[in-house]
Amino acid sequence: MLVRLLYVSRAADGLSTATVDQIVAQSRKNNPDTGITGLLCHSGDVFMQLLEGGRSAVNATYAKILRDPRHHDVELLLYDEIAERKFASWTMARANLEKVNLAVLLKYSERPTLDPYAVSGRASLALLEELVITANMASCGN
Repeated sequence: MLVRLLYVSRAADGLSTATVDQIVAQSRKNNPDTGITGLLCHSGDVFMQLLEGGRSAVNATYAKILRDPRHHDVELLLYDEIAERKFASWTMARANLEKVNLAVLLKYSERPTLDPYAVSGRASLALLEELVITANMASCGN
């Protein structure tokens, strides 16, 4: 059974770009073995990540994320059983929202900033879908 999980968190103090690069690289290396695909979105100290895959694999990955000291204030935004993946093309895509047109962010939020804590999980998912459709992915890859 496939599931989709979307969560938000805040970076721990001192989380560098190099560390984010390392997280993405590790995800891209490990996710093919677990069948997980998805997208990591970030702006400032806010991270939003979408995971898709088998229920057990996604749940196990999320459990690791909850224990990871590199971030805090983790909140589950969305968890659904799905018939098909929306982000199957990427073992872990990455979008730096500081490089996205502010109008795209404003379409789904009260302010032109990434704040998944202030909007619904569905609005956050719609933002991610638009980023993919409009090719606003700051740096993608498998």
